[in-house]
Amino acid sequence: MDGPSILAMADLATPMAIRVAATLRLVDHAGDSGATAERLAADTGTAPHALRCLLGHLVTIGAFELDAGRYRPTDLGRQIGADAPAGIRPLLDITCAGGRAELAFVELLGTITTGAPAYERRYGRDFWADIDAEPRLRRSFDAQMNWRFQVQAPQIARRFDWGRFPEILDVGGGDGAVLAAILRAHPSVHGRVLDLPPSAAAAAERFTAAEFTGRGGAVAGSFFDPLPAGADAYLLSDILHDWDDEHARAILTECRRAAAPDAVVVVIEPVRGQGVGTAMDLFMLMCFGGRERTVDELTELATGCGLTLRDTSPVSDGRTALEFTTAPPT
Repeated sequence: MDGPSILAMADLATPMAIRVAATLRLVDHAGDSGATAERLAADTGTAPHALRCLLGHLVTIGAFELDAGRYRPTDLGRQIGADAPAGIRPLLDITCAGGRAELAFVELLGTITTGAPAYERRYGRDFWADIDAEPRLRRSFDAQMNWRFQVQAPQIARRFDWGRFPEILDVGGGDGAVLAAILRAHPSVHGRVLDLPPSAAAAAERFTAAEFTGRGGAVAGSFFDPLPAGADAYLLSDILHDWDDEHARAILTECRRAAAPDAVVVVIEPVRGQGVGTAMDLFMLMCFGGRERTVDELTELATGCGLTLRDTSPVSDGRTALEFTTAPPT
């Protein structure tokens, strides 16, 4: 049979072996000189015979090599090391927010059957309640967002005319990575992040460390509650795709209520068919009950909340900005 095997594509041994290796930090424990299975088991608190079995598969797939009884990471395996430039280990570590969320895929059948997120079925509470209850998960989630935007935040800051807006409210802006990039690129702009207390506190610390001299701030709150009025732009960056249509409308409605007649709402999202694939769409459904949307679908949501599309433009690799006004269409 030519082409990929469906059975090989469905195999779980390799992806789970990689995730467990990332969680145990095997690459870091082994180092460039390598280590025996017994030493690695002692360092990671695992059963030697079981860890040797795991290492055997990691050798088979080319992530480690075995030489004179010592297991040493290959160039492939080093990608899950703490110092790897790509920084992907937290996305695979099953004790971090991203890696933990991926494991909820085992409940995908329930999501497809009922339409309800798999995350809550697996963990007993939804993703947002989970990270709110576990500060370590919240910190890892903020770190994941920083990783996601380390390249894109500067692009978003440069490729959109933020200088038009004296005051920006970054709604659900996490620990302020995107807003910090905007403030850095546009010295005349002031801005605040609105997010839940742990992330808002982290954003305030970021702005203080960056010495924005009063231009950056943070306010604790939820985007389902009334938002601070008076901003010239309300920014929603990678927010709406986390939510179903009902909740997305609620978020947009709060932005519309807070916005003055001459203010705008800027929605930045991965747009379906323009840089986001079906796997991510399935993940958003599985984890949050959300989904990736087209420009037309986002526009329809916003129009139903009293917003009018002014313009769309690509602002980073894989993301599009939709600028909405509160004025009715002419």
